[in-house]
Amino acid sequence: MTTPTTPAADLPAPTDLPGPTAPNTRALRVLALCGFLLLAGCLVLTAVLGLVDAVEGDGAGGGLLTAGLWSLALGAAAGTAALAVPRRALVAAQYALAFAAPVLAALD
Repeated sequence: MTTPTTPAADLPAPTDLPGPTAPNTRALRVLALCGFLLLAGCLVLTAVLGLVDAVEGDGAGGGLLTAGLWSLALGAAAGTAALAVPRRALVAAQYALAFAAPVLAALD
């Protein structure tokens, strides 16, 4: 004897469906592309802060300036990964790393 199946048994669970305000892949990719513009601006600001520190300070960049430049490189890697596999966490990491670079350079 077979049990009758209902159409509701074939539907995915409500937790599997994205929310109505969840960004789609195109929006995440556009945000990742805009993040590259932000990374470029933060690179210029970080370089300016590093040069100002070199002229007015001891003439050498410190460890925090190096950490800021690494932050930009990791932000670019996160942005590239967000373009390939659009995830909200990757885009957020790209933006956070971009904003962290000039802050670290200013602390140096």
